[in-house]
Amino acid sequence: MTEHRPRTAPTSGISVTLTAGTLRAIRERVGKRGVSAYLERATQRQIERDNLDELITDFDQMHGPADPEAVAAKRARLTGGSSDAGA
Repeated sequence: MTEHRPRTAPTSGISVTLTAGTLRAIRERVGKRGVSAYLERATQRQIERDNLDELITDFDQMHGPADPEAVAAKRARLTGGSSDAGA
C-alpha cells in the first residue's frame, strides 16, 4: 500500500456532509476557502492516531497493558509534574 503525505499526492474531490455547527466552526477558523485544507490536515492527524492506536493494541497483546503507575511516573518526568496527578 502506498502512503501519501499531505500535499505530495494528486487530489480528488468528494462530497462530505458535516453538521452546520461543525462547518461554521471550521469556516470561522480558516475561512470559506480553507475548509478542504483544514479537513485534509485533520484527516491526516486522525489516520496517525488510528495507526498509533493499532500499534498500542499490538504491543498490549504481545506484552500486556502498561503499568498505570509507571505511565504516571514517566508522564511526570516529561511534564515536570507530580506522578500522582491522576493522569
